[in-house]
Amino acid sequence: MSWQPTQADLEEVLAMLRNSSSADSDVQKAVALRLEQLRFVPDFLAYLTYVLIHCVGEQDSHRAVAGLLLKNALVARSGPPQNEADGRALAYVKATILTGLQDKDQMIRQTVGAVITSLLSNDETGAWPEALDAVTNGMSSQDPNLVEGVFNTLDKICEDCPHKLDVWVGGQNLLDHIVPQLIKYTAHSTSRIRLYALECLVNLCEIRAPAISANIDSYIQALFARAGDESSDVRRVVCASLGHVLNHRPDKLVPELNNVVDYIAYCSKDQDELVALEASEFWLTFSEEQALRDQLRPFLPKITPLLLDGMVYSDYELATLDADEDDEAVPDRETDIKPRGYSAKTHGAHESNEASASSGPSGKSREAADRAFNEEEDDDDDDDDFVDDEDYGGEWNMRKCSAAALDVLAVSFGPELMDILLPYLKDRLFSGEWVERESGILALGAIAEGESRCIDGLEPHLPQLVPWLLQSLKDSKALIRSITCWTLGRYSSWCVHAFRDDKTKVFIPTMEGLLQMVVDGNKRVQEAGCSAFATLEEEAGSEITPFLEPILRNLTNAFEKYQQKNLLILYDALGTLADAVGSALGQPLYLEILMPPLIQMWMKLGDDDEGLVPLLECLSSVAIAAGTAFSPYTVPVYQRCVQIINTRLQEYQKYESAPDDFDEPDRTYIVVALDLLSGLTQGLGEQIHQLVATSQPPLLHLMAVCLTHYEPPIRQSAHALLGDMAISCFPLLKPIMSQFLPTVTEQIIAEPPADCVSVCNNATWAVGEIAMQYASDSTELQPFVSALIQRLVPILLSKNSPKSLSENAAVTIGRLGLACPAVVAPELRTFAQEWCTALWEIKDNEEKDSAFRGFCMMVSINPSGIEHCFVFFCNAVCKWTNPSAQLNTMFQQILQGFKDGLGPNWEPTLAGFPPVLRDRMRERYGV
Repeated sequence: MSWQPTQADLEEVLAMLRNSSSADSDVQKAVALRLEQLRFVPDFLAYLTYVLIHCVGEQDSHRAVAGLLLKNALVARSGPPQNEADGRALAYVKATILTGLQDKDQMIRQTVGAVITSLLSNDETGAWPEALDAVTNGMSSQDPNLVEGVFNTLDKICEDCPHKLDVWVGGQNLLDHIVPQLIKYTAHSTSRIRLYALECLVNLCEIRAPAISANIDSYIQALFARAGDESSDVRRVVCASLGHVLNHRPDKLVPELNNVVDYIAYCSKDQDELVALEASEFWLTFSEEQALRDQLRPFLPKITPLLLDGMVYSDYELATLDADEDDEAVPDRETDIKPRGYSAKTHGAHESNEASASSGPSGKSREAADRAFNEEEDDDDDDDDFVDDEDYGGEWNMRKCSAAALDVLAVSFGPELMDILLPYLKDRLFSGEWVERESGILALGAIAEGESRCIDGLEPHLPQLVPWLLQSLKDSKALIRSITCWTLGRYSSWCVHAFRDDKTKVFIPTMEGLLQMVVDGNKRVQEAGCSAFATLEEEAGSEITPFLEPILRNLTNAFEKYQQKNLLILYDALGTLADAVGSALGQPLYLEILMPPLIQMWMKLGDDDEGLVPLLECLSSVAIAAGTAFSPYTVPVYQRCVQIINTRLQEYQKYESAPDDFDEPDRTYIVVALDLLSGLTQGLGEQIHQLVATSQPPLLHLMAVCLTHYEPPIRQSAHALLGDMAISCFPLLKPIMSQFLPTVTEQIIAEPPADCVSVCNNATWAVGEIAMQYASDSTELQPFVSALIQRLVPILLSKNSPKSLSENAAVTIGRLGLACPAVVAPELRTFAQEWCTALWEIKDNEEKDSAFRGFCMMVSINPSGIEHCFVFFCNAVCKWTNPSAQLNTMFQQILQGFKDGLGPNWEPTLAGFPPVLRDRMRERYGV
């Protein structure tokens, strides 16, 4: 017997739906509570379906609410039915919902389409042929409501779960039947149906459905036929579709490029901004396709001015953004401040000979902390970085898209583009209309990436353009000042390195100009100026040291002017400055300027204040740079970090014991506190010993908990702190190393999950630092070495291990060999070749030196371990630029030993080496 509702329960559900629109907050809370109680009751799904489909006398808005609740409940119940009642309710939903496709109300039809799509998405078996039949058969119905409902549903399916249509029905792939039908319906008399058909096709094109390729010619013809459609929505999707075809089947569009480019150029000026934006997206797609570079070149004269036109602020944007008043005293709205996540720092990402990142004070380079302002992974698109720099909180728009496309073109064509662009650019930059000048400055910044790769095109003009930009910093329009800051930041490398013998020409004026913008009265200009100055600091590095006092005075003055949003950028600028100048920051004068406003903020913020996180991050950089000069500020900073970690761990303990009663704590506070403790440990060195020894609660106890915490970022930072403490206060760690080492060993995995790569990296690095402390007496370390080697060697041997992890593992193996060569040496043949390969591109530093000394000690014990890969060892040796005297002697002894051992076979062995390697061995070591 099929499911039937009871009148009493139906009335309760209807009453709840009616009350959902009540203005009374108490009624709303009661409804929300009851909904939460019913969400997983099987019959509730059936009641919602009944209301949506059969209660036609009820208000359509209430029926639509039932449908949305049904959709959300289905999403929450993903997977097969859990029991018989659940299966019976789900069967009723499926048997009933399809009739709603022809409901007279459009809102209901759309809601039904969302429910059907959710059911298909969550059905792992994909076995709902009735739904597919209803959709495919309904396309040709004479009922306009059903046709619209079917196409709306099909549109949702193609967007959310197009693979559900890739099934075989009656010996034919369903898409082979649907795609030709969709192409036919792009010419339907109703614009909404044309739109749905085109959107379905573009989504299928995006997933490269074979049926699209099979019908590509008729698809393209249909797009051309709709080029002049009266519906702007249809024209928008035509532009998007042409971009997808260009991306996936350029061979079919290239013969028609003249017509396509003319059409997109026409659409770029469409009165509908969404159509114009989609046309601009086409230029971006075209410019990113390197394989079409030669086809794109002839159109540069037509595309370039269109992109410049697209960079001018629209009237709407001006109405929203064009505010020149000093608004620094106006508090930020909550919507102005993006949620900010914090990623723990990673140790031991070693620097290759081709890399340009600087190493830390102990010879290890660090992976920069991820400063994304949200918990989700940022899209890894080049133009995303560009866009985020330029616009602060706005949505993707034609201005950004046009600038991003020009950016890509500049990289691809360099001087070729400059010859076309310069006349237009000069007209913009020297226009009497400020919006034209502003767009020209944006364009100048957009091509900066191309300037760095194809400098011949623009460099001759920079000695005139940069001073002009500096003058623009004095413009009365805030939008001119802010975009000029961004553009100067894009040219910071040239500003730092041009005229290096006379910094008064460019560098100092740029620095002074940006510092003035840092303390501008307009919040947008403050933000742009501070961000650009941080970029300049990073590019200048230690060259900025002679100007520390005026820089610090300007940056610290900003504390009195900045609201919460810009404070985040100010902290970042101060942290970047500390990283750039290093120990020079430790002079008393500089800390007397810098620390009072930081301490003032420190005292003002509570332990659960979101503003504390970037402050702690900033203090970490300052503590590392200032070193022992940071001592006067250490005790309260240290104690607060320990207290934050302890409090949050207690919150985690409560949450884990009763997750329904407590919110999950924010791991960020623990991570940033551990990282600041790492900074203090690195900066103070042995002076940290007393604090660790006397802290309450004991830091080492908290670390033991953090090393095994279920959150990878917490484990990551805990292992970083463990390694730093091994360097600075190992006597405190030594008595409990037997407890820590097994825990650390478990974190070392050959192919760790993506979210645990940095955990593994830091654990591996920490073991290497611990091994160094046992180099003079390894008795206590020896019982753990074999287990560690069994974990580390597979990292070297795996082709899927990240490069940084392989390099880190190689260093730690070498250091274990330095401490316990007799234990590791028998395994040499297993990993020697991969070990040499992993480290031969790393720049010379102390870590690499210690690792090679350990490797040489193992070779001395077990020379046969490298016989099979002797050429790899020789290559690794000769890759060194300046080995230490001790290491150089070890190289000499090993090479001479092999030469003596091989005797007459030495020269034949060398004959198989590359000539460059043979020459270098003879030149350096006389072998």
